[in-house]
Amino acid sequence: MPAAPERAPTRRGEVLLDIRDLHVAYGTGVLALQGVSLRVHAGEVVALVGANGAGKSTLLKAISGLMAPRAGELWFAGRRVDTVEAPERVRLGMALVPEGRRLFARLTVAENLTLGTISNRDAGHRREMLARVYELFPRLQERARQRAGTLSGGEGQMLAIGRALMSRPSFLMLDEPSLGIMPRLVETIMEVLRRLHRQEGMTILLVEQNVPSALGLAERGYVLQTGRVVLEGPSQELLGSELVRTAYLGM
Repeated sequence: MPAAPERAPTRRGEVLLDIRDLHVAYGTGVLALQGVSLRVHAGEVVALVGANGAGKSTLLKAISGLMAPRAGELWFAGRRVDTVEAPERVRLGMALVPEGRRLFARLTVAENLTLGTISNRDAGHRREMLARVYELFPRLQERARQRAGTLSGGEGQMLAIGRALMSRPSFLMLDEPSLGIMPRLVETIMEVLRRLHRQEGMTILLVEQNVPSALGLAERGYVLQTGRVVLEGPSQELLGSELVRTAYLGM
């Protein structure tokens, strides 16, 4: 296995993710993203909100290396990565919690978590990260021998987040973590994200249709419509904007 690339040190407040005029198209040639530019600074939480089909999931796939851009640049920790393969981006510090969780239903909770360490197979690292995930989500430890396919929606989302954390990312992306989950468990998950941010300084990019929840957690946000950024700014300003109030809050 090739040696993991060295992670570039990035101080809190410095630009960690820098997306410049990104264009991404589906196989049919239809553009899903049209000139998207945004920045995420180390140690902050940024929300990306918008309606279905706005391009939010496509953007996360492009950042994580699951879709190749047609044009534009993507920089991470001072390194251009738009041509870097997805596994190497994980080794650089990125992790994605995909929409729909994408768990291995026939494998146990513990086996799913172990798959999150594929970029670092050191046994000590695996034990350390398992302990960390179980401390964040005690319910996963209780169900460690249970097949992932038998979990509730909320428990499955906890497992998806835990699996992403197993690679010890510096930059965590989440795609609709509240989708199909009971409100009580949504708050549990959001509280874990707050803890990761406040206590550990983790940088988070959150895609979420629940606009109040997303902007309540994030410091800044971007509004995406039909593949374009149409509004950006501090969360409280976005919550007070006419566009967000009418289009996403029904006010």
